[in-house]
Amino acid sequence: KVKVGVALEREVLGKIDAIIEASSYLEASRSEVVEVIFAAFFKSPINHTEKARELVIRRRKELL
Repeated sequence: KVKVGVALEREVLGKIDAIIEASSYLEASRSEVVEVIFAAFFKSPINHTEKARELVIRRRKELL
């Protein structure tokens, strides 16, 4: 594995923390939750480049 630094909005971090709290029996870390979210995204049958572009545009327009 490779470690990377990522800046997150407080709202997003709060949602990650809520997942961790709701699944405390798993003893998952923030890193593990973020990693599985990324893994699920990249395993989905979509064009990842196009979806990422769409999401960046939506985020910049404050639609996401």
